[in-house]
Amino acid sequence: MNKNLRFSFFAILTGVIIIGCDGPPSDEKLLSNLKEDVTFLAADDLEGRAIGTEGEVKAAEYLALQFKKAGLQPKGTDGFFQSFTVSKPSNPHEEAVIGTDGTGITGRNVVGFLDKKADKTIVIGAHFDHLGMGGSGSLHRGDSAIHNGADDNASGTAALLALAKILKHEELSSNVLFIAFSGEENGLWGSNYFVKNPTIDLASVNYMINMDMVGRLNEEKSLAVYGIGTSPGFPSILDPINSDSLKIVTTESGVGPSDHTSFYLQDLPVLHFFTGQHEDYHKPSDDSDKINYEGLVKVVRYISRVIDQLDSEPKLAFTKTKDSSDSPRFTVSMGVVPDYMYDGKGMRVDGVSEGKPAQAAGLQKGDIVVQLGDSTIYDMMSYMRALSAFQKGDSTKVVIERSGQKVEALVKF
Repeated sequence: MNKNLRFSFFAILTGVIIIGCDGPPSDEKLLSNLKEDVTFLAADDLEGRAIGTEGEVKAAEYLALQFKKAGLQPKGTDGFFQSFTVSKPSNPHEEAVIGTDGTGITGRNVVGFLDKKADKTIVIGAHFDHLGMGGSGSLHRGDSAIHNGADDNASGTAALLALAKILKHEELSSNVLFIAFSGEENGLWGSNYFVKNPTIDLASVNYMINMDMVGRLNEEKSLAVYGIGTSPGFPSILDPINSDSLKIVTTESGVGPSDHTSFYLQDLPVLHFFTGQHEDYHKPSDDSDKINYEGLVKVVRYISRVIDQLDSEPKLAFTKTKDSSDSPRFTVSMGVVPDYMYDGKGMRVDGVSEGKPAQAAGLQKGDIVVQLGDSTIYDMMSYMRALSAFQKGDSTKVVIERSGQKVEALVKF
């Protein structure tokens, strides 16, 4: 055989061997993949990925391709896709009808299955839709603009893909169902449809993990984990696996404004991961260059360790939790974005909305509200209780801590 031909033949064989022995991704590879996926999903070309738009279709096709590359089996109703149509009622007091027939907005979930030949299944989900050009959910003031939704929720969707690449190399005693949901921004439409029209037996589901806005890990490395009260098996595992020294902030409730709620309402244990709200939330400024990709790698690795730890446990028991409907109700707003990751005394401000009472009173990002009216503010719940006492047109004193000093201001609702 010609020497050059021998070399080419060996190179081809070697290439096949290398591909066949593809191992679990390194942190460097994860970082590169996460950047690539978020950048694609949050690009202007997809025009905000609103349900029923061409951008949502392009995003869904991209995710199906990535699922295939990761070695997942199609588990939708049409390959990787599970389409659903939402008919909006003419009466605003009626609920939207989610089904497959009729006229309305058509979206699609993207569903892939990692078959480990097991009796139980883990569901891992993230929504990939966003607000398109804005609309009723936008906090942007001004002309319509593309809302790219890099953190909300290209970050969670990219994490979903990363976990698929990690877990295919794990020797798990559970199958894994990966779902990218659409229609979350409109009212959890995609996840609501899936649990009522599942493509697997929900009785086999051990628990569900949801990732929504996991791309802004802050300097304190705060990671919120919601739903730990939905199974007695959750609380004890979170700290021992925290090798990256994340600041884990937990909440028991299985109900919240994201897709895990749909599964909780089917009596399934759920965990929801979240790195916190920020001033770019539901605005055109939520772009891919603001994602903390190194932090996103840490979040993905932490979730993979959660899965590994739970894999050795028996099937989890489900417990109901006290939900957010028991929270105080209020008719006024300060116009601030709370820092949900803050666990010190008071309520720390993560952003101030333009033209709202907080801005008029001079509040700034980083201020800590410690008193509102006659009420001392210890945490988010005490802040909400204090706020519920006021009506539109009321004025009151607010006391904040700023750079170690207490500052008083007058806020008018």
